[in-house]
Amino acid sequence: MHIRSPVRPMLAAVIDEIPPPRSCPGGCRYEPKFDGFRAVGIVDDDGAVRLTSRRGTRLDEAFPEVAAAVRERLAPGTVVDGEIVRWGADGRLDFGALQRRHAAGRRGAELARTEPCHYVVFDVLETGGEDLRPRPLRDRRAVLEALLGGAGPSAPVVITPQTADVDEARVWFDALVVQGVEGLVVKDADGPYLEGRRRWRKVKRRTITEAIVGGVTGTRQAPESLILGRHDIDGRLRVVARTTPLPPEARASLGDVLRHAGADHPWPAELPAGFAGGPYGSHPPIRYVRTEPETVVEMSADAAVEEGRWRHAVRFVRIRPDLLPSQVPLFGT
Repeated sequence: MHIRSPVRPMLAAVIDEIPPPRSCPGGCRYEPKFDGFRAVGIVDDDGAVRLTSRRGTRLDEAFPEVAAAVRERLAPGTVVDGEIVRWGADGRLDFGALQRRHAAGRRGAELARTEPCHYVVFDVLETGGEDLRPRPLRDRRAVLEALLGGAGPSAPVVITPQTADVDEARVWFDALVVQGVEGLVVKDADGPYLEGRRRWRKVKRRTITEAIVGGVTGTRQAPESLILGRHDIDGRLRVVARTTPLPPEARASLGDVLRHAGADHPWPAELPAGFAGGPYGSHPPIRYVRTEPETVVEMSADAAVEEGRWRHAVRFVRIRPDLLPSQVPLFGT
């Protein structure tokens, strides 16, 4: 019987800069932040495997090849924490493929052969009847390396890279973005595993770019957030992102320049949630006010882009009165 179940994964708070090693108790440990499905892997005392999401949803039916690999690599009575990922043919992480796999349900066995996924493990919570949560990360990492350290990089279950060298971490931060790696997770070497607590830190790689305001939540005079678009190669305005809540000064300045849309605005009166961040169908439709698509703004966005849209909310930076909508990058670029 497991020591503690169900498991509530430890979480990470967002920070803007990579912290120096001395800022963490016992020194910082840096790991790539993979863009996938967070999953706790549990091998019970009889060898049966459960993969559960951050919210406790079972994932083993959707990803049977991952469950089988966990069963093969880990002994009964083991609990690990990690990320299910899918590498695309172009060598980038493909979050859309993960969503298709999850939605497929019982077709998971079929897709496991054509779109196989991997499990990147970054922590171990239990093994051999011992609760490792109170032990420092450095000790848990040593146990994890003993469990999975011999696996090659192409194995279906692998241990995540980790370094104590901040210069190496900065190289990862810059170089791995081309593979769809979002940034870094920073952990205290002396830190225990605190279920449900936001005690790790994550730094996301961000890009400054431009988009066109096509609508707002709130009112045109005092917008709360922006719905942003870009034109595709055929000239259609496509939704690409939604901003985080705007600061008061931005609300005032945008309210002075935005105009209500005319009858020819290309977007519907309501938008599915997946059109402006988040998975499709996960939230009610977005109610918003359409505005004339003539105002260009600068935004700060992370690397989580799926089919031309940013999955996570972007940050408003400033209005760009010097740019025309035709000068904004095209949809998908």
